Amino acid sequence: MKGPILTLNAGSSSLKFALFEAGQELAAGSRGSIDETFSAPRMVTRDAAGHESAEHCFPKAIPFPDLVAEVIAWAEKQCGTALAAVGHRVVHGGSHYTAPQRVTDELLADLDALVALAPLHEPHNLAPMRFLKERHPALVQVACFDTGFHGTMPAIASRFALPRKFEEDGVRRYGFHGLSYEYVAGRLREIAPELAKGRVIAAHLGNGASLCALKDGRSIDTSMGFSALEGLVMGTRCGSLDPGVILYFMRRYGMGAAQIENLLYNRSGLLGVSGMSPDMRELLASDAVAAKEAVALFVFRLAREIAALTASLGGLDGLIFTAGIGEHASEIRKMTCESLSWLGIALDDAANRRNERRISASGSRVAVMVIPTDEEAMIARQVVTLLGPG
Repeated sequence: MKGPILTLNAGSSSLKFALFEAGQELAAGSRGSIDETFSAPRMVTRDAAGHESAEHCFPKAIPFPDLVAEVIAWAEKQCGTALAAVGHRVVHGGSHYTAPQRVTDELLADLDALVALAPLHEPHNLAPMRFLKERHPALVQVACFDTGFHGTMPAIASRFALPRKFEEDGVRRYGFHGLSYEYVAGRLREIAPELAKGRVIAAHLGNGASLCALKDGRSIDTSMGFSALEGLVMGTRCGSLDPGVILYFMRRYGMGAAQIENLLYNRSGLLGVSGMSPDMRELLASDAVAAKEAVALFVFRLAREIAALTASLGGLDGLIFTAGIGEHASEIRKMTCESLSWLGIALDDAANRRNERRISASGSRVAVMVIPTDEEAMIARQVVTLLGPG
């Protein structure tokens, strides 16, 4: 295909967007984000070089469709022409959708049925699709799924020890952050092809956090499962939790599904343990005991999950840090690698502080790297792959 592609990555409180030009090669253009979408929206755009080009703070909360309309207007002004397509990040594709799909009424109905599996994200992923179908019915839209990359996991990694009738009904481990992992795996093939063929763990560490065990660039196991709650401690999500705790909440406190969902998705994780913030930057800068305990728990669980996925891989050749915390929090990388020194990981402290690409010491048995992710670029690539040439 040819022409401008707009990517939309709608989260629970943000909307990221980016422009790409499809032709002989995919060229990245301007991009931006709107934060605090449901309270005090702030729209920031950047040029292709990453320099901030404009900022606009809305005087009050406005309906989400109006924010999408603002992004469409911005994109058309930037392009000077009509958009060729819009690509959307969709957190959950269920068992059926493992490859990008054109957005249709049938697809939207199927994805509505998956909202219960990703209540924090899926409704926000679907809202821009419906708005654009109504306002711009001729515009081609493509849904790109975070779960799709993990379709290569063997059954033993996706199965729960439950009666099989539940697995037949879709109760299994899916994995998430697939667009990020697919991009990182591709970049690793470009910059370290021999390492990419080996046993690698990618750590996507942000407000949402997970790990992916890669063998020859394919997902064979991951820390997130049926929902985006499993695995690591996150900004406001608890990570793995003994299911007996849920039963206790129900019996001891009389909590219902909505209360438990709100607790586990919005009030737990770094925020819950620290009692002050879900933001790793604030916690690292704080002298409060609870903040230090939250950071320590994050690192403890991260190192433990990396060790578990090392077992899934049968060894470890490379460890990749990516996403907001992974790319910028050198202290977290240092603490994590020190906890895993028994694996033969040795860090180059100076390289780590400078956020260099390779941060492992020359004698380290495991290569440790920092590779920035780009989910928007991956979405654009999937749009081009689905729609084909010109």
